[in-house]
Amino acid sequence: MGFEGLLGNERLKENLTRSFARGRISHFYLISGPEGSGKHTLARLVGAAAICKGSQKPCLSCNACRKVMADTHPDFITVDDPEKKTVTVELVRQARADMFVQPNEAERKVYLFPRAQDMRTEGQNALLKVLEEPPSYGVFILLTDNPEKLLPTVRSRCTELKLQGLTDDQLRRELKQRYPKADPEQIEGAVSRCGGYLGQAKALVEEGSDIAPQTEAFVKAFVARDTLLLTLTLVEMEKWKRDQAIGEWQAWLQLLQTALIAQTGNQPAPAHAKLLQSSRTPGELMHAIEVLQEIIPFAQGNVSVAAICGHLQWALR
Repeated sequence: MGFEGLLGNERLKENLTRSFARGRISHFYLISGPEGSGKHTLARLVGAAAICKGSQKPCLSCNACRKVMADTHPDFITVDDPEKKTVTVELVRQARADMFVQPNEAERKVYLFPRAQDMRTEGQNALLKVLEEPPSYGVFILLTDNPEKLLPTVRSRCTELKLQGLTDDQLRRELKQRYPKADPEQIEGAVSRCGGYLGQAKALVEEGSDIAPQTEAFVKAFVARDTLLLTLTLVEMEKWKRDQAIGEWQAWLQLLQTALIAQTGNQPAPAHAKLLQSSRTPGELMHAIEVLQEIIPFAQGNVSVAAICGHLQWALR
């Protein structure tokens, strides 16, 4: 029960459990994390806890909790139009007006914004008006993969819940349980490339390959010294989300390191590393390793994925 439906993030779950047990429920939660980090799972659990009729919140067994988790509760409202690229100001204004209508069944009304980063300034300002003076029963849950896209005035009014990645052991155990027939190499490939996030790891296992198309294209370009193919591969990645790109570059780094070690004769190399081993000199492999070791910390900071892709087009030729 409680928040155990969310893997990892133990401290965050403990804090939430204590807060709800003491009746300290925020009007505004901002749940942040990359794709596959568990934002939607946590949002459902927080929404259920806000509406829960049980003593331990969320109990996940009362009628209110079950309705929230099944997305059938009339007081748990999703504010989104998936057919539109942005969350329009009209949609935000409709939710703002509806907020002042009393709840149907529960003591609270919960509004979920699954794409908060896609609200433009006008929409965020419209939301800000109700964030400043919400009704006592109102709860807003905003999800985003990039909190920096939200106005500081919006963020300052939210209780931010930042999701962390899982350990390799946690991921490995969960994937083996969910995919008992998966090849061990496929599991390990997903663990190494998912950036610590279960959703991304599951997608990688379900793709049925232990190497991503971009990694395969990188190996082909690097082996053939094909500057055009390398450029096309990196240009395609320029609009990727930060954690997805970092996971891919870490996979490239791992392959290059394996190829360099294999050149010393200390261990056999898998197929793609063997191609790198046989086509590039130790000095060239070492240079590419150093380039990737240099850019990954920048990517984990504030440097944009597009800027790093541009640098790699030149540095990995």
